[in-house]
Amino acid sequence: MYIAMNRFTVTAQNADAFEALWLGRDSHLKMMDGFIEFQMLKGPEDDSGKRLYASHTVWASEDAFRAWTRSDAFRAAHKDAGSTAKLHEGAPTFEGFSVIQEIAAD
Repeated sequence: MYIAMNRFTVTAQNADAFEALWLGRDSHLKMMDGFIEFQMLKGPEDDSGKRLYASHTVWASEDAFRAWTRSDAFRAAHKDAGSTAKLHEGAPTFEGFSVIQEIAAD
Protein backbone atom coordinates (compact mmCIF):
# COMPACT_ATOMS: atom_id res chain seq x y z
CA MET A 1 0.00 0.00 0.00
CA TYR A 2 0.92 3.66 -0.43
CA ILE A 3 -0.22 6.66 1.59
CA ALA A 4 -0.20 10.14 0.09
CA MET A 5 -0.64 13.16 2.35
CA ASN A 6 -0.78 16.91 1.84
CA ARG A 7 -0.43 19.21 4.85
CA PHE A 8 -2.04 22.65 4.91
CA THR A 9 -1.60 25.46 7.44
CA VAL A 10 -4.84 27.43 7.82
CA THR A 11 -5.50 30.58 9.85
CA ALA A 12 -8.49 30.63 12.23
CA GLN A 13 -10.38 33.13 10.06
CA ASN A 14 -10.13 30.81 7.02
CA ALA A 15 -10.84 27.49 8.79
CA ASP A 16 -14.60 27.40 8.14
CA ALA A 17 -14.19 28.24 4.43
CA PHE A 18 -11.34 25.73 4.06
CA GLU A 19 -13.44 22.96 5.63
CA ALA A 20 -16.49 23.85 3.53
CA LEU A 21 -14.37 23.70 0.40
CA TRP A 22 -13.16 20.18 1.19
CA LEU A 23 -16.50 18.89 2.44
CA GLY A 24 -18.28 20.13 -0.69
CA ARG A 25 -15.86 19.13 -3.42
CA ASP A 26 -16.06 16.18 -5.79
CA SER A 27 -12.73 14.45 -5.44
CA HIS A 28 -13.24 11.96 -8.31
CA LEU A 29 -11.21 9.44 -6.27
CA LYS A 30 -13.76 6.62 -6.17
CA MET A 31 -13.45 6.05 -9.92
CA MET A 32 -9.71 5.37 -9.74
CA ASP A 33 -8.20 1.89 -9.84
CA GLY A 34 -6.22 1.23 -6.67
CA PHE A 35 -7.94 3.89 -4.57
CA ILE A 36 -8.76 2.59 -1.07
CA GLU A 37 -9.76 5.54 1.13
CA PHE A 38 -9.55 9.27 1.78
CA GLN A 39 -9.58 11.23 5.02
CA MET A 40 -9.29 14.95 5.68
CA LEU A 41 -7.66 15.39 9.08
CA LYS A 42 -8.06 18.44 11.33
CA GLY A 43 -5.20 19.03 13.72
CA PRO A 44 -4.79 21.29 16.72
CA GLU A 45 -4.74 25.08 16.62
CA ASP A 46 -1.43 26.57 17.73
CA ASP A 47 -0.88 29.67 19.88
CA SER A 48 -0.85 31.94 16.81
CA GLY A 49 -4.31 30.79 15.68
CA LYS A 50 -3.10 28.54 12.87
CA ARG A 51 -4.39 25.02 12.41
CA LEU A 52 -2.81 22.08 10.60
CA TYR A 53 -4.97 20.03 8.21
CA ALA A 54 -3.85 16.97 6.27
CA SER A 55 -5.47 15.17 3.35
CA HIS A 56 -4.73 11.45 3.59
CA THR A 57 -5.30 8.96 0.77
CA VAL A 58 -4.56 5.27 0.83
CA TRP A 59 -3.75 3.50 -2.43
CA ALA A 60 -3.10 -0.12 -3.36
CA SER A 61 0.34 0.92 -4.67
CA GLU A 62 2.49 3.91 -5.47
CA ASP A 63 1.86 3.20 -9.15
CA ALA A 64 -1.91 3.56 -8.57
CA PHE A 65 -1.31 6.92 -6.86
CA ARG A 66 0.98 8.11 -9.68
CA ALA A 67 -1.67 7.11 -12.24
CA TRP A 68 -4.17 9.26 -10.31
CA THR A 69 -1.86 12.29 -10.52
CA ARG A 70 -1.69 11.91 -14.32
CA SER A 71 -5.43 11.34 -14.83
CA ASP A 72 -8.24 13.52 -16.14
CA ALA A 73 -9.98 12.88 -12.80
CA PHE A 74 -7.04 14.48 -10.95
CA ARG A 75 -7.16 17.53 -13.22
CA ALA A 76 -10.91 17.84 -12.68
CA ALA A 77 -10.58 17.53 -8.89
CA HIS A 78 -7.87 20.22 -8.79
CA LYS A 79 -9.17 22.60 -11.47
CA ASP A 80 -9.91 25.40 -8.95
CA ALA A 81 -6.84 24.89 -6.75
CA GLY A 82 -5.27 28.20 -7.73
CA SER A 83 -8.33 30.21 -6.72
CA THR A 84 -8.61 28.52 -3.31
CA ALA A 85 -4.92 28.81 -2.38
CA LYS A 86 -5.70 31.98 -0.42
CA LEU A 87 -7.41 29.82 2.22
CA HIS A 88 -4.11 28.28 3.38
CA GLU A 89 -0.57 29.55 3.83
CA GLY A 90 1.86 28.65 1.08
CA ALA A 91 1.72 25.52 -1.01
CA PRO A 92 0.56 22.29 0.60
CA THR A 93 3.38 20.05 1.80
CA PHE A 94 3.29 16.63 0.11
CA GLU A 95 4.46 13.49 1.89
CA GLY A 96 4.33 10.00 0.36
CA PHE A 97 4.80 6.78 2.31
CA SER A 98 5.14 3.12 1.36
CA VAL A 99 3.47 0.95 3.98
CA ILE A 100 5.93 -1.54 5.46
CA GLN A 101 3.66 -2.89 8.19
CA GLU A 102 -0.10 -2.89 8.76
CA ILE A 103 -1.96 -4.02 11.87
CA ALA A 104 -5.75 -3.97 11.70
CA ALA A 105 -8.51 -4.81 14.12
CA ASP A 106 -10.06 -8.24 13.62
